[in-house]
Amino acid sequence: MAITGVMKSGLMQLRVLNLEESVKFYTEVLGLYEVCRTDDGRVCFKAYDEFEHHSLTLRQADKAGMDFLAFKVQDDEYLDKLADATRAFGLPCEFVAPNSDQPGYGRRLAVHTPTGHRIDLYAHSEFSEPQPGLFNPEIWVQHPHGIGVQCFDHALLFGPNSKETVRYFTDVLGLSKVEVAKTPDGDGDLCTWLTGANRTHDVAVLEFPEAGKLHHVGYKLGSWEEIGHAADLMTINNVIIDAGPMRHGVTRGQTIYFFDPSGNRLETFAGGYAYYPDMPLRVWDFEHVGKGIFYYTRMLNDNFLNVVT
Repeated sequence: MAITGVMKSGLMQLRVLNLEESVKFYTEVLGLYEVCRTDDGRVCFKAYDEFEHHSLTLRQADKAGMDFLAFKVQDDEYLDKLADATRAFGLPCEFVAPNSDQPGYGRRLAVHTPTGHRIDLYAHSEFSEPQPGLFNPEIWVQHPHGIGVQCFDHALLFGPNSKETVRYFTDVLGLSKVEVAKTPDGDGDLCTWLTGANRTHDVAVLEFPEAGKLHHVGYKLGSWEEIGHAADLMTINNVIIDAGPMRHGVTRGQTIYFFDPSGNRLETFAGGYAYYPDMPLRVWDFEHVGKGIFYYTRMLNDNFLNVVT
């Protein structure tokens, strides 16, 4: 399959309460690499299997949460088309100049969604070190450290008007709906998982009364064994684990949910199926949503649903 259009989720900017404590956590525990620091004090990171200049930016703030989630698109011409299509859809958007706030990134289109989130779209990112090898490459340029996450994988966004945000993602950005969880009456979708290519999902959107909320940021691991290793390191480092190690019914992924020092929920995610456009939509009715998220215990809990940043 030729991967065109909106190809993947690639960049996240998060707010943290203590920057240096967070830098230590994201490098020593999660296993990211610090790439650079900006003049206004933000810190940029990448994982060992990423070519983008960076995939995570942290900035210190009084309140934790997400500033924006960015998707990579095929080229600048397509970015211009998306700007026109976004305005025609009725959403406010504006271009962000290259390198203005994200070192190594080209211009970005910032879109304000009905759920109250900012979604950026970009076509170009410079390379930065460390990056995967290109000539007779070893499996690692630097040996993974900490949990050793491979790459930024997805995010789950909470907010009102989720139906319209999902419609923007599908009708304008061309993302595919992979799975849905239905509302109690069965007439609507409580949560929708969407992908731009072969991932089980790049983003998920859940109906929630408060706008612009982040449920979690997902990072990719290679196997169930690596999920177990991550759990060991979280316990050694006194990381607060929210749920897991466990398996999802939705996506069939293996997972642990945990919190960074500021209370942002993160996930290490392994397994799951590869998505192709000819696959039919997978549907979970409300009665079975607990099994869809917590496959083994088959029950949701209030903390998992209501703790967001």
